[in-house]
Amino acid sequence: MIAFMQYLIKYALLIPFQESHGVTISLSHFNFFLLVLSTILIAAGGYVINDINDIETDRINKPSKLIVTKNISEKDAYSLFMAFNIIGVGLGFYLTYGIGKTSFFAIFFIASALLYIYSTSLKQIAVVGNIVVSIVVALSIVLVGVFELIPAMNVNNEAVQTTFINIIKDYAIFAFLINLVREMVKDIEDIEGDKKTEIQTLPVLLGKTKSNKIVFIISLLPILSITYYVITYLFKQLPVVGYFLILVIAPLIYASIKLFNAKEKSEYKQISLIYKLVMLTGMLSLILYYYILK
Repeated sequence: MIAFMQYLIKYALLIPFQESHGVTISLSHFNFFLLVLSTILIAAGGYVINDINDIETDRINKPSKLIVTKNISEKDAYSLFMAFNIIGVGLGFYLTYGIGKTSFFAIFFIASALLYIYSTSLKQIAVVGNIVVSIVVALSIVLVGVFELIPAMNVNNEAVQTTFINIIKDYAIFAFLINLVREMVKDIEDIEGDKKTEIQTLPVLLGKTKSNKIVFIISLLPILSITYYVITYLFKQLPVVGYFLILVIAPLIYASIKLFNAKEKSEYKQISLIYKLVMLTGMLSLILYYYILK
């Protein structure tokens, strides 16, 4: 999903507007591939360390999906975690050096460190862990704008570059909000395992009923934000408005309604899947910018 989102930004949002709008990009096709590879390696490292720290919880919450200790030893998992991060961060340094912006290297280091700290300690703090992992998801989107647009910015193209950076920023906020709600829904889904392993998530502290209501209120944020965005920027493009209404806003409203009264683990799993699909349909809307910016 991360790789797909990044490729969409470059090939559906930036490259099509090089000639018509004067968008200037910095990375070659190969270097962009390295950027994507770096991102997914760091993300994969985050998944590995998370699985290592979640062995006992996963035995309860999702025993059929347990990988560490079942399909791979804990020692080998640690080796994978180290290898993914070293290669991912190393590629990040190579790219930042290549575009003459070595300060950007901090993004890769911070993302890697945040995923490690999240898995080892922050996920045990109610809501904080959810916010941190959602920030990392948003960073993976912002990263494309940072590497493609900022190094190529000059006095002549500043307005155009800034416009497209703002579009990418809006999608990063969208990804942050959707992922935040989804992470909180998953916490409610995994309440039994988290309770037994003493992970202090919001549902463990407040119970399912109160958590449902809180997450329901938070789930209104992406609905209101996207509705505002569509009304403010896209209202003249009826097909685009229709796309957002049917494939983004309507599923989000449905998920919020389901969430308000959800009780069973299977219901939370379905709601989580809806948010995942909305993340996909939301990012696919980048293809529509060919018509929006005509």
